[in-house]
Amino acid sequence: MKGFIFAQFPNVLISTLNQPEEVAIAINPKNTNQIVAGSNLKNAYRSNDGGVTWSYQLLACNAYDVYGDPVMIWDTANACYYIHLSNPNSAITPGGTWVDRIVIQKSGDFGQTYTTCVGVGKNGSKVQDKAWPVINPYNNEMHITWTQFDNYGSASPLDSSIILYSKSSDGGNTFTTPKRISKFPGNCIDSDSTVEGAVPAVGPLGEIYVGWVGANGLMFQKSTDGGNTWLATEQFINTFPGGWDYGINGLYRCNGLPFTFCDLSNSPYHGTIYINWSDQANGLNDGDIWIIKSTNGGATWSAPFRVNDDVPGKQQFMSAMTIDQATGYLYILFYDRRNYASGNNTDVYMAVSTNGGTSFTNYKVNANAFSPNAGYFFGDYIGISAHNNVVRPIWMQMTNNGALSVYTALVNPLTLGIEDKKKDNLNAINVAPNPFKTETTIEFSLLKEAKLTIQLVDNVGRIIKELVTEKNYFIGKNKITINATENNLKPGIYYVAFYDGEKSKFTKIVME
Repeated sequence: MKGFIFAQFPNVLISTLNQPEEVAIAINPKNTNQIVAGSNLKNAYRSNDGGVTWSYQLLACNAYDVYGDPVMIWDTANACYYIHLSNPNSAITPGGTWVDRIVIQKSGDFGQTYTTCVGVGKNGSKVQDKAWPVINPYNNEMHITWTQFDNYGSASPLDSSIILYSKSSDGGNTFTTPKRISKFPGNCIDSDSTVEGAVPAVGPLGEIYVGWVGANGLMFQKSTDGGNTWLATEQFINTFPGGWDYGINGLYRCNGLPFTFCDLSNSPYHGTIYINWSDQANGLNDGDIWIIKSTNGGATWSAPFRVNDDVPGKQQFMSAMTIDQATGYLYILFYDRRNYASGNNTDVYMAVSTNGGTSFTNYKVNANAFSPNAGYFFGDYIGISAHNNVVRPIWMQMTNNGALSVYTALVNPLTLGIEDKKKDNLNAINVAPNPFKTETTIEFSLLKEAKLTIQLVDNVGRIIKELVTEKNYFIGKNKITINATENNLKPGIYYVAFYDGEKSKFTKIVME
C-alpha cells in the first residue's frame, strides 16, 4: 500500500482495513529498511523500503487466537516478534479463557510468516493484559512485563491487579514462570487505581528497570541479576495528579500510561533512565506530556519536565517514547490541540531531545488534522521507533463518522525543522514595552494574508479574552495593543496566542 501525503515529513498511509487502532512499530536495527508494525485486533504490516510502502496480513494463532494489544520488537538474531493478547477457543485449547495469557509470535523471515505461537502467564481464568517487552542487546534475552487481573472489571476489594515479569533465554521459545514484582496491588476496574503501564528497560550492565503507575503514583522496580531477584518493594518516583485514566473531548477514553527506556548508546547520557507519561496535573483542559530521569540507576530522580512547549491551556495526550540507541536522542510522540482556538481538531507532534532530556524541540508530524468522535473506540496507545537517525512514528486518525486509519511519517532527524521554518507564515513577533505597566503593543509580520484568532491567556492557560476572532490580516507588519485596565490585568505573566486554523504561535508578556 502506498499513500503519500506531504507535510513537514512525508506522511504515509499504512492502512484503513479493519478499523486499525492501538498501533505499534519496530525498526530492525540490523537493517533499517525493514520495519514491522501492528494494530488491533489482528493486523500485521511490514515495509522493506524504510516505510515508503507497506504490505498487509491478518495474524493468526490457532491455539490461542489473536486478541489485540500488539507490540513489535526485534532481537539481535534478526528475528521479529508480534506480542499480543489471547482469546483461545476452549475446544482447541482445553481450559482456555478470554485473555488468559500473553502470546508471543516469532518470525525469522521479516514478518512474512510467524512460525511460533507461545503462551505465557496462564493462571486459571485470571486476565493477563498489556504486555511490553525489551531485548537485552548483550545476550539477546527477552524480558516482558504485564498486568494480571484477578477478575477484570471487578470492583470487589477481594480482587486485585499486580505486575508480573517473565523472560526468555532461547529466542522466545520458552519463558520463565512469571514473578510478581509489585508489592502493592491495584484494583481490577482498569482505571486510575489499577496497576498498569509496566514497560521494561535494560541497563548498561544488564539491569532490568520497570516503571508503572497505580493508586500510589509512578512506581519503579529493578533487578541487577537479569530478572532473578528484585527490590523487596517498588520505589515511589512521583505523584500522578488526576490519575492515568483521564477524559479528552472526542475520545471514548484516554490514558497517560508511562514508557520506560534506558540509554545504551555511546552518548554522554549512557545509562540514563527515562520515564515518559501524560496527565492533567495542570487542569482538566490542560493535558501535558512529561519526562523524568535518573542518572544513578533509579536511586534518585529529577523533577518532572514538561515536554510540550506550547502556551498553557491546550490538550496534549496519549504519548509514546523511544530512544535511538545509536545516537542517544529521545523521541516522544503525542496528540496535540495547540493549533486551534477551540474544538476537537487534533494534530500529531513529536518532541526531540538531543541533550539527555534537558530540553525538547516540538515538531508537527501529521499533514491533516482530524476531529475524533467519542462514539467510536479510538484505542489506547500509539508508537514510535528509531535507530541510527531513522525515525518512524505510528498513529491513528479518525474521521467524524468513526472511520480509522493508521499512518507513519518519514522523519529524517538531520533536517528537522528546516521545512517547518520555511512554512512559518507568522515569522516575527515583537513586543514593546515588555515588561509593561499600563499598555503594550505587539507587532507581528505575515508572509501571506491570514485569518487569525488571537487570545490573551494567563499563566495557567485560562483565556482572559479573545482579542480577535478570525480577522483577516494582510501581508507584512500588523499590530495589536493590549491595555491592562481594559482587560482587568494584574501584575504577572501572560501569553498572547495566535491561531490561523493550521498552526499556532505565542509570545510571553509581563505586566509589572
